[in-house]
Amino acid sequence: MRIYVAGHRGMVGGAISRKLRERGAEVVTRTHAELDLTDQAAVRAFFASEKLDGVVLAAAKVGGIHANNTYPAEFIYQNLMIEANVVHQAYVAGVRRLLFLGSSCIYPRAVEQPMREDALLTGVLEPTNEPYAVSKIAGIKLCESYNRQYGTDYRSVMPTNLYGPGDNFHPENSHVMPALIRRFHEAAVSGAKEVVIWGTGKPWREFLHVDDMAEASLFVFDLDKKTYEANTQPMLSHINVGYGEDVTINDLAHLVAGVTGFTGRIAFDASKPDGTMRKLMDSGRLTAMGWKPSVALTEGVKETYAWFLANVAAPQPPA
Repeated sequence: MRIYVAGHRGMVGGAISRKLRERGAEVVTRTHAELDLTDQAAVRAFFASEKLDGVVLAAAKVGGIHANNTYPAEFIYQNLMIEANVVHQAYVAGVRRLLFLGSSCIYPRAVEQPMREDALLTGVLEPTNEPYAVSKIAGIKLCESYNRQYGTDYRSVMPTNLYGPGDNFHPENSHVMPALIRRFHEAAVSGAKEVVIWGTGKPWREFLHVDDMAEASLFVFDLDKKTYEANTQPMLSHINVGYGEDVTINDLAHLVAGVTGFTGRIAFDASKPDGTMRKLMDSGRLTAMGWKPSVALTEGVKETYAWFLANVAAPQPPA
């Protein structure tokens, strides 16, 4: 199969691309410089020139609480434009199958845990990332609407918090896992006596290794249409992808500190926002179809830290 992976330079898109190539698929990619997915004319020309069997839409503008609070207009505009352009032009070009990757933030802030797919649109979203969440909900509804009107086979998967090799370790615009890895690494290297973390440390978060997410994505992508439709609904078609267990930010911080070798004090700044207090996915729909994760959290953090040391951290001078 000839499959276009939008966002192949990102953590998830990169992992999916590797898995596809291992299976013998021809993976089509374009960098942002080669194809701006917010440019409707450029996306139209790309799809018209390529003969694609499938699309994996993993491209998105993403970031943590700080980034979402600082750049809300960019988050909603860029993600809406990417989704609308790619989904529509895939349909126009006759692409038979598309997989859209969303986010667990689509669910309401005050929602029963673990979060089931049918919790979508039942309450108010978390304010700190509402623009991003609205764009991801729109992506799901784009896929469903094209399926209903045009008979396409466009699917959506909603991952929990992801981490792993290829993550974004930017000091300000990263998610919690890479942010903690970087901060504790730098503190350990500098000999700092204390690391201060945003919030109270009380929120619970679920983390899924990116390789597990890639496997789950292709599992859903490969399902025959009858099986997919038998396990979803036309207007409730997205599938949760989670690890099945969660951990407090406090416990995660101590885990990352141990992996990175930081032995100082861990403090929490309660004046900073916590975000949603718990975000655990109900992945029963997916596991009932035969998929389950394989990378344990501790081993995944160790692997991610090793990748960070090899690819991101500045080399340290010999002692």
